[in-house]
Amino acid sequence: MTAADQPKLIVAADVEALAQAAAERVMARIAANSSRIAICLTGGSSPKKLYQLLGSEAWRAKIPWDRVHWFIGDERFVPESDPLNNMAVARATFLDRDAPAGHIHPIPTAADNPDASAEAYARELQEFYGAESLDPSRPLFDLVLMGAGPDGHTASLFPGYPEIEETTRWVVGVPKANVAPFVPRVSLTLPVLASCREMLFEISGHDKQPILTRLRNGETLPASRARSNGETVWLVDQAALPEGIRGPR
Repeated sequence: MTAADQPKLIVAADVEALAQAAAERVMARIAANSSRIAICLTGGSSPKKLYQLLGSEAWRAKIPWDRVHWFIGDERFVPESDPLNNMAVARATFLDRDAPAGHIHPIPTAADNPDASAEAYARELQEFYGAESLDPSRPLFDLVLMGAGPDGHTASLFPGYPEIEETTRWVVGVPKANVAPFVPRVSLTLPVLASCREMLFEISGHDKQPILTRLRNGETLPASRARSNGETVWLVDQAALPEGIRGPR
């Protein structure tokens, strides 16, 4: 990967500054669209401070809740009541207080199996989009939030798994995760995640230095293959930044 192919790198001082910067980018994408807005959330530990910020008094008042629809890029195939459920965490942290119920679009984990769940969510996405195929000139999402796992996975697309090569289906079932928790997953595919005006990775903490180094060195991993058809941004705090890499603050 050449320097020209690299995503935009923004460096924040710490996790609090990273959450602030991420919230500002969320609001910028909302402000750029005067009609219906679609934001694709992510799970894991990376977005928790962002979600807490969006749920705070100061930020809640800035969000036009009646125009924003909230989706999620992947889900653990567990009941909505399970603490491992990604959307349940987002709902409890900031969505349920203000977002209209019909504007929250969780992956349905009450289906018989992950594949059935994936098919149901694909139908919901296509109904929202108004077509069964994606038009490069009309993104599905305004913003897609992403993270990078220690093995280089993103969403629930794991290195070496066949789901990473899927180009036809919008959503796939993943029988077993490559990292803990080792439960089945449901994940949007790379082409669907790419259908956005901005893809924003949040990467923080010393434990992310090794994988960020691998990604910046151009290793072919799901997180390095995930790219927006619009703008791709890596928002990184100082603790995650490998030595020798500098970026704009």
